[in-house]
Amino acid sequence: MGLQNAKASRVKRASILMLGLDSAGKSTLLYKFRYKDAFLTMPTIGFNVDMIEAGKDFTLTFWDVGGQKKMRELWSNFLEDTDGLLYVVDSSDKRRLEESRREFELILKNESIKDVPVVLLANKQDLPGALNAEEITRRFKMKKYCSDRNWYVQPCCAITGEGLVEALQRVATFAKQYSKSKETFTTLKEF
Repeated sequence: MGLQNAKASRVKRASILMLGLDSAGKSTLLYKFRYKDAFLTMPTIGFNVDMIEAGKDFTLTFWDVGGQKKMRELWSNFLEDTDGLLYVVDSSDKRRLEESRREFELILKNESIKDVPVVLLANKQDLPGALNAEEITRRFKMKKYCSDRNWYVQPCCAITGEGLVEALQRVATFAKQYSKSKETFTTLKEF
């Protein structure tokens, strides 16, 4: 193993998949994670990719995939090799909460994402009537659907940045643990 390789392998990378219905705030959150600014975003047709350093020697690659109905059919193509799922919910849009929960449930049933940790972002907490983290946890039946994995519900607001530092830390911690357990499993399989 050359010196170049030794140095490169010390920086750990993890892939984080960002999903959620259109207008949930995924792209705005990604901008805010990256630039600490709120941007006016256009609906994502396809997907955005961004790399964010989460502490020393650890880089997260975020895949922000569009949430329009026709894009959701493609979500399953992105599940492979994911180290964490960041599912974004518009906490103030009670009309679409059930639709969002159904999509969430469908993703979790997919074999390729078995055991993958989940951070659910209860976004738009600044809006009147937004459901709090407890309510979102209950409505999305987190304890039932995520009993086999690490999960966390983080209230946040993409515009003000409230809850985003915590969300990023949580995602990074979960992804680190998950990729470690994956490495261990791969090593065991090689013996």
